[in-house]
Amino acid sequence: MRLIFLGPPGAGKGTQASLLLQRYGTVSLASGDILREALRRGDPIGRQAHQYMENGSLVPDEVITELILQRLETLGKEQSFVLDGFPRTEAQARALDVWLERRGHKRIDRVVDFDISEEKIVRRLAGRRICGGCGASYHTENLPPHREGFCNRCGGELRMREDDLPETIRKRLAVYHRQTEPLLKFYRNQGKLRVVPGDLEIESQYEALLQLLKAEQLV
Repeated sequence: MRLIFLGPPGAGKGTQASLLLQRYGTVSLASGDILREALRRGDPIGRQAHQYMENGSLVPDEVITELILQRLETLGKEQSFVLDGFPRTEAQARALDVWLERRGHKRIDRVVDFDISEEKIVRRLAGRRICGGCGASYHTENLPPHREGFCNRCGGELRMREDDLPETIRKRLAVYHRQTEPLLKFYRNQGKLRVVPGDLEIESQYEALLQLLKAEQLV
């Protein structure tokens, strides 16, 4: 089972990928996690990507693609995985297909688009809080701390990330939709695109995803 999860920030991609990992051992490959790991290692490609981000520029397709493909290189040719956050553009998608084919790897089975309204995303992300001490995540509605404003684990102060401010979220969504429309068309033309509602609760969304994968005979 090789999947790509598409959807804007807050659509539930990472959570659903983690649930598949727990149940089926499917490796979850989130582009943000891979980038942070590369930076910690001092990887040249990771540093290069970080420089673009610090300058407020989009990371070029070839840079982020090389970073992800390096990680894929460590997997077996039949290893199940979920790609979350990559590809973001049609150019990245084409590069991924070429890489898999040239190395004799199993190709992507399905692409799941987690479809959700902008207002729902803003409400979800604006409620997120991160501990400044240990990095634990909370949500004002779905996962509140025992004591408002403070981490259950270490007692550190909870903060709202700048990325989660409503005005920042809307800008990110505009960029996401502009980039992703051609990507959706690309996978739709391949017959691989499927849709799961992104506004469901975690358990209901997981059940919808499992029903889809079972119907496609992937689990």
